[in-house]
Amino acid sequence: MTAPLLSVEDLSVAFRQGGKETLAVDKVSFQVAKGETLAIVGESGSGKSVSALSILKLLNYPAAHHPSGKIMFKGQDLIAADEDAMRKVRGNDITMVFQEPMTSLNPLHTIVQQIGEILELHKGLRGEAALMQRVTELLELVGIRDARSRLRAYPHQLSGGQRQRVMIAMALANEPDLLIADEPTTALDVTVQAQILTLLKELQSRLGMAMLFITHDLGIVRRIADRVCVMLKGKIVEQGPVAEIFGNPQHAYTRRLLAAEPKGRPEPVAEGAATLLEAGPMKIWFPIKTGFLRRTTGHVKAVDGISIKVREGETLGVVGESGSGKTTLGLAILRLISSEGPIVFLGDRIDGLSSKAVRPKRRDLQVVFQDPYGSLSPRMSVADIVEEGLTVQNKGQSYAQRREVVAQALADVGLDPAAMDRYPHEFSGGQRQRIAIARAMALNPKFVVLDEPTSALDMSVQAQIVELLRELQARRKLGYLFISHDLKVVRALSHRVVVMQNGKVVEEGPAEEIFARPREAYTQALLAAALNLEPAGAAAVKD
Repeated sequence: MTAPLLSVEDLSVAFRQGGKETLAVDKVSFQVAKGETLAIVGESGSGKSVSALSILKLLNYPAAHHPSGKIMFKGQDLIAADEDAMRKVRGNDITMVFQEPMTSLNPLHTIVQQIGEILELHKGLRGEAALMQRVTELLELVGIRDARSRLRAYPHQLSGGQRQRVMIAMALANEPDLLIADEPTTALDVTVQAQILTLLKELQSRLGMAMLFITHDLGIVRRIADRVCVMLKGKIVEQGPVAEIFGNPQHAYTRRLLAAEPKGRPEPVAEGAATLLEAGPMKIWFPIKTGFLRRTTGHVKAVDGISIKVREGETLGVVGESGSGKTTLGLAILRLISSEGPIVFLGDRIDGLSSKAVRPKRRDLQVVFQDPYGSLSPRMSVADIVEEGLTVQNKGQSYAQRREVVAQALADVGLDPAAMDRYPHEFSGGQRQRIAIARAMALNPKFVVLDEPTSALDMSVQAQIVELLRELQARRKLGYLFISHDLKVVRALSHRVVVMQNGKVVEEGPAEEIFARPREAYTQALLAAALNLEPAGAAAVKD
């Protein structure tokens, strides 16, 4: 038999903190052959990412250590390798795409600088023209439109999906033997997901590249992987060929994962429900300045004449590709960026108010951002993060009362209140997103902008969060503006849907009508991409 490209044998990972040792990964073993795709699935905190980071020795050593195990790559034990040896492996033989691109990309460097650095170090590519040409090719390869105009852009000037595509371009720059992909399509809409997965398979076939694919999306596993490992609490409970695991799962946890997806529909909006928010027509144009005098020569029309309305107990779903203007619309409604056009919240115009005048209204106007790590301060404990709004808005509450509210908010989103004095870096990506939701709900708001709130969550937790959001909405008559690329979640939560493309609305209407009888070709393409990614969900979308 041909030796595997990567062989992980009895790998354990433990973390030391305050004299206490926690075992995060417990004697896991798996292999990846050349040209093969192995998927690792499991809930947040199951040890998936820790196992992957161990391969490149990217954990926080010496706080992290390996009580047991070997990681053999091309005959070399990476656990025993020194830093010089690992430096030759990282970025050349093995590359990695991380889950959260905003924290992985350098905010002070342009895209061409960041990808060009890799090409210079590992490929010896020199000269600005050659670097710009190769970086442009890589950006086009991962589906970034008008790639040459993005070369001088900084990460904050790109959408979440565009930043993730830049990360994939960086990982593929040196044509590695093994690509470790940690939730690489989390931030991408369904059409781009389909393109990226097709791209990765094509590159894998052409280069003979192996992939270790970490994801919570079982539809992606079904589409891209040859074999799958299922992890639970640091252990691999089941592994084998994808068809076998999906067709005849043996472990109860695997069966539960396969059965978990957002189900049901939202409660109908009450007749005569009051309007919480009405906005539009709204216009948000960003000037394009060129030349020595920085004259405005054009505009990026992020939002171009859009009107929306949300009532008590109603969810308006906003869908569309990355860069279509979804998040920009949400930020403008929250008065976090400037816009033109009326915004009426609880009967009052807020579009002309100063930041100070808007502040009292933020008690009723909350948000959950897409990137849970970037939106949570690493220097604040979870209790401080969730309590911050209470401190500003509820000045009469005592410390003990605020702690009680924080504990209840964490319990509502499925987190142990006893963990409130820990810090964000001590939680998995999915757990951090639940902290962000708890922060938004602690003030009992009336309207919440939810910007991809379930994108970082595994399937079972997605279903729990959808149920939680529906229950909170029914109990408190909350209005939601729900921004997402996951159409199963959109249908489970939304009463009405707006489909955006290039800053404009291409289709809108009741959710059931949009899903059952989409009129526009763009909406049909979105639904088709979602169905291709999750064949098992086809009946759910068509019923």
